[in-house]
Amino acid sequence: MISSRSTAVLFLCAALAVPAAFATNVHRSPTSGQSGAHKLSHTRHKPSSRRGRGQQAIDPERATQIQQALIREHYLTGDATGKWDATTIAAMQKYQADHGWQTKLMPDSRALLKLGLGPDYSSAINAKGSNFVPPSSNSAAVPQNSGFVAASGVSQ
Repeated sequence: MISSRSTAVLFLCAALAVPAAFATNVHRSPTSGQSGAHKLSHTRHKPSSRRGRGQQAIDPERATQIQQALIREHYLTGDATGKWDATTIAAMQKYQADHGWQTKLMPDSRALLKLGLGPDYSSAINAKGSNFVPPSSNSAAVPQNSGFVAASGVSQ
């Protein structure tokens, strides 16, 4: 009886040890999949230089136009040189600050419009025969207490 018990125990131990002996050690990658791709990106691609966003410099012709407008508005003295220098930047920042606008290095679009340097629509497709002037207000003023019916022009 002892031998049958020892045989059963021995058989049980062998049954538990066999799957562990034949099991392989499997390493799984993270579920996101980015770890391997991230490592590969450093080995395959050369680091590229970063490109700046937005306008990086002002064209000399445009700088001359802005300088002429700032001279006309008495924010800049002297002649327009076409160089976007520290004096021109300071004058533009002062002009923008006086109007309550931002004072970053590049001119604000509102400042350019106010200086008369906005877009030129003279060569637009529908520009011929157009005057691009807002319509005049020829309509008669309606008293405030006359209500909606009188303001809409509907007779009662």
